[in-house]
Amino acid sequence: MNVIGRLYLGTLYAMAGIAGAMLIWLMISVITSVVMRNLGLQPFAWLFTSSEYAILYMTMLGAPWLVREKGHVHIELVTAALPPAARRVVSRSVAAACVGVCALLAWKGGELMLTNIVRNDLDVRAYYFPKWILTAAFPISFGLMAVEFSRFVVGSDLMHSGEAGIHE
Repeated sequence: MNVIGRLYLGTLYAMAGIAGAMLIWLMISVITSVVMRNLGLQPFAWLFTSSEYAILYMTMLGAPWLVREKGHVHIELVTAALPPAARRVVSRSVAAACVGVCALLAWKGGELMLTNIVRNDLDVRAYYFPKWILTAAFPISFGLMAVEFSRFVVGSDLMHSGEAGIHE
């Protein structure tokens, strides 16, 4: 694998690792908040806000890796009933549609992020937080998902295995 490929793969795995760390943070922050409430204390304002941000980032950062690993949800009922040639056409067509949707969402997410920067939009909750930091996840993650889905359009690997049921 060339250097660019290794860097790209390293980026995907780093994003997935950060998403995993955020999942741990969510567990810690929820437990801390519940314990504080049960002790009659007011949880810290930043605790709830950081949990909300973590949910967004966890989802966005982990999604490209999930596409690469075929860990996203898809139903094999139809593709399992198709002959191999038709399965390839359907699988590549679905992957192409996913590329289109992800590319559109990356574009619109980029526009949203640039609008947030130009307007100097702030998320005002516990603290004043620049919104572009939140919306930056959209073009990055949806762009990488478009790249990953495109691997199923033009690569040798298909998104659908053609085997209905649960396979772990």
